[in-house]
Amino acid sequence: MTAHRPLDDLLLYRLSRLLSVAGSMVIRLCEGRFGITRREWRLLATLASRGELSSSQLAEHAQLDRARTSKAVGSLVAKRMVSRTHLAGDRRSVVLRLTESGQALYDELFPLVARINADLLDALDTAEAARFDDALHRLQARAERLAGEAVLPKADRGRRRAG
Repeated sequence: MTAHRPLDDLLLYRLSRLLSVAGSMVIRLCEGRFGITRREWRLLATLASRGELSSSQLAEHAQLDRARTSKAVGSLVAKRMVSRTHLAGDRRSVVLRLTESGQALYDELFPLVARINADLLDALDTAEAARFDDALHRLQARAERLAGEAVLPKADRGRRRAG
């Protein structure tokens, strides 16, 4: 009799395992060959695909919190991959865009990441890949709707408990 393994039956757990294995190849490329973190790659790719953005727009499109986005943007600015320009008349608002070297890195790295994705999808035939893509779109829409409706407690990370 086989033991029931409920964790292995959960979609999010299975997706997390897939991302861990397949995503590690992207992380190795980013860190080992290009000297950027996966978060920095995410921001570079978002700017490359969407054009110049404010910091808050970048965080929203990359689906990262503002603090992590700000830290990664600071690192990318220091690496001269992203430029930060203050808007005229508003010193608090900035526009972020890829620099020439940021665009060059993106142009070199994106095809490598796309190849990893294509190699992974080669496990499916054309019809399966189309159904999978449709299913992912529906799951994403459903997840966003559920997250918008959910009333869940947030972790209290600002205070330490007295012990």
